[in-house]
Amino acid sequence: MKKIFYTLLIALQFVISNAQETIKLDDFGRIALNTYVSNDLKIPLEAKNQLEIKLKQIASKYGMAGTAANPRFIITASVSITTKDIIAGPPQMIAQNMDITLFVGDAFENKVFANTIITSKGVGTNENKAFIDAIKQINVQSKVLKTFLEEAKTKIVSYYATQCDFIINKAEELRGQESYNEALYNLALVPDICKDCYFKCLNEMSIVYDLKINSDGKKLLDKAITTWAANPNQEGANEATEFIKQINPKAKCIPDASKLLKSINSKLIVDEKERLRKEEEYEKRQQIIDAENAKQQAILEKERINAYRQIAVEYAKNQPAVIYRNVYWRY
Repeated sequence: MKKIFYTLLIALQFVISNAQETIKLDDFGRIALNTYVSNDLKIPLEAKNQLEIKLKQIASKYGMAGTAANPRFIITASVSITTKDIIAGPPQMIAQNMDITLFVGDAFENKVFANTIITSKGVGTNENKAFIDAIKQINVQSKVLKTFLEEAKTKIVSYYATQCDFIINKAEELRGQESYNEALYNLALVPDICKDCYFKCLNEMSIVYDLKINSDGKKLLDKAITTWAANPNQEGANEATEFIKQINPKAKCIPDASKLLKSINSKLIVDEKERLRKEEEYEKRQQIIDAENAKQQAILEKERINAYRQIAVEYAKNQPAVIYRNVYWRY
């Protein structure tokens, strides 16, 4: 069982990596209601915003706050004005009695699971403020709301119980198409409160996850092999190694990946030894060349000096003879 739960945790990380940044691990495995207020609802915009806030408060209060991970189930509302009175001022006030009907349902199949009507009264200096006041009066801790959400939760659990085989069959179809992320996503949406279906989905997730990491690992290994074959040097080794590092340690291709790494390492060692050998030979050749250059330089220098002297000789030959007179040294 521990293995299954660990598999679920890792599998969900694959799903989440392709989802919105706001989605978290704990968004899966629970019943969540997304708030929705229709644009067709004939109330002021500010009142719609207040109604959406109130719906979020209700869902959150009972541990069913919505998430982008599963947009299927929603909590929404409609508003009906029952009476409207003008209260003389100053300032003049508007008082409105209204029925606010709450719904929880399946947005994909357009099914209502539960509904309840809350009567509220709002007072304000205009209709917008009266609407907002009435919506704020809704008590999120009321027994009516608690009963309403418990009924909705029961219906959602019943939905998963009746749809479980379909969910698993769909996942099997998706894994047959190698759509592993989508399969994991659909299976992960089943809340843990739906015990039988939840554990069936966990078993299926384990199968899908193993297929996924093996498929991904094979693709990464193929990229590493192709990269290394095209560029069998240090640069190619670095690129190939980056692909291999992304392979899940549990993937079946890990032994082949290890062999490739050893082959790459051996080739680099041989190349390094050859490089060092060539460097040594180069140094020896360079020493010989340097010695020969030095010898040639010495010869050239001697020839240059002789050339200087030859010029001096020719110059001396053209000078008149020197006649010494009255030279006398005494010791």
